[in-house]
Amino acid sequence: MISSNLDEVRRRITAAAQRAHRNPGDIRLIAVSKTFPAEDVIAAAAAGQHDFGENRVQEALPKIDATRGLPAEASAKAGPLDWHLIGHLQSNKARKAAASFTWIHSIDSVDLLQKIDAAAADAGTSPRVLIQVDLAHESTKSGADAADVPVIARAALAGRAVQLSGLMIVPPIADNPEDARPWFRQLRELRDQLVASGMPAAALSELSMGMSHDFEVAIEEGATMVRVGSAIFGHRDYPAQA
Repeated sequence: MISSNLDEVRRRITAAAQRAHRNPGDIRLIAVSKTFPAEDVIAAAAAGQHDFGENRVQEALPKIDATRGLPAEASAKAGPLDWHLIGHLQSNKARKAAASFTWIHSIDSVDLLQKIDAAAADAGTSPRVLIQVDLAHESTKSGADAADVPVIARAALAGRAVQLSGLMIVPPIADNPEDARPWFRQLRELRDQLVASGMPAAALSELSMGMSHDFEVAIEEGATMVRVGSAIFGHRDYPAQA
């Protein structure tokens, strides 16, 4: 099932890219494996999936450890996996995150950025970071205000270890994917404004936006990374809260 689901998601990515006159190879699919076991990650890797996303550091670390030595078939198709932290990061988890993730999408303050940078320097890693932007100002969502993004970006560019790579957004939840389009467009326009103001284009080349229900719209608006979970792994059962 995971292999066929991946094939279908890739087909949809290609179709959306072609509608937008873009190269499908410029879009990175991140398989969001939160709440799913390492066995499902291995199955996806065996189908050629290379990038995986997790929301919580403490859930991700055992999976990262469990998938370091992939079976030969999976390793041949996927290579060493890249892990993306896409959920809100508490500063007290910065050290573990900096040591374990190739990408961190959820930088939302200078303080967090500097903690990640210091931890990465100590660990000898160089995670690629994205600034999470909250354009809708939702109380339940993390992210930096658009006005604060230039300050965070300059702090990242001055870092010792981190590599600033772009911006990320989680738009308001909507039943109609088209309702997310304005938020995706605003993020792309914010990136373009930052580049026009003198920020290095290479440091803002990535736009992480779009999930299972709206990734095609995100691609049409310029996404270079889409974060797809349930369309690959199936229905997600969240553990009951105490």
